[in-house]
Amino acid sequence: MLATPTILIVEDEAAIAETIAYALRAEGHAAEHVLLGSAVVPRVQAGGIELVVLDVGLPDMTGFDVCRALRAVSDVPVIFLTARETEIDRVLGLELGADDYVVKPFSPRELVARVRARLRRRAQTAQTRWQRIDAFELDREGRRIRYRGHLLDLTRYEYGVLEALLARPGAVLSRAQLMDRVWADVLDSSDRTVDTHIKTLRAKLRVAGGVETDPIRTHRGLGYSLEAGD
Repeated sequence: MLATPTILIVEDEAAIAETIAYALRAEGHAAEHVLLGSAVVPRVQAGGIELVVLDVGLPDMTGFDVCRALRAVSDVPVIFLTARETEIDRVLGLELGADDYVVKPFSPRELVARVRARLRRRAQTAQTRWQRIDAFELDREGRRIRYRGHLLDLTRYEYGVLEALLARPGAVLSRAQLMDRVWADVLDSSDRTVDTHIKTLRAKLRVAGGVETDPIRTHRGLGYSLEAGD
């Protein structure tokens, strides 16, 4: 069963926020409401927010400042909701990374239609970006890897090792091969560096997949391989 998309409404006028929330819920979305711009980044970072409807005129900071701060940590779609209708304001909002711009007074049905369009486009982009390799999902552009649906918190070199193994599931890569692919720009690394990162990777995979999980195989005297379906 697919999760219900949750939309974060950032609006200091309660009547407007309630109207938006009602329209969104009528279309099958979940809606949350916050009054202050300072609450947006922490809430988005906590997870579960699929789109932000963001008022420009907030009590504590402008929606433009909120969008700027949000874009530093997230690519969640943002639709500005504002009484400002000048071209310069629209251009500024879009240049800051907003995905759409709705001017008050507005039609709740039109806003919901724009939300639906942005969510559909985001889903299509996500499907293109992520490559499924059995139990793993790889986003090379974003340098992210998911295992059994869980996003792994990887360092630069952990990501490099796992990406190299995922490039040829089941194939044995020697320590030298992994060093060449992952640590080519590091002059003072040794083979033991590979072993150390394999150890930390195994720990993170166990957290994501269960204590018995160990898709990385050790081939004594040869190197390592990855059983992506484990």
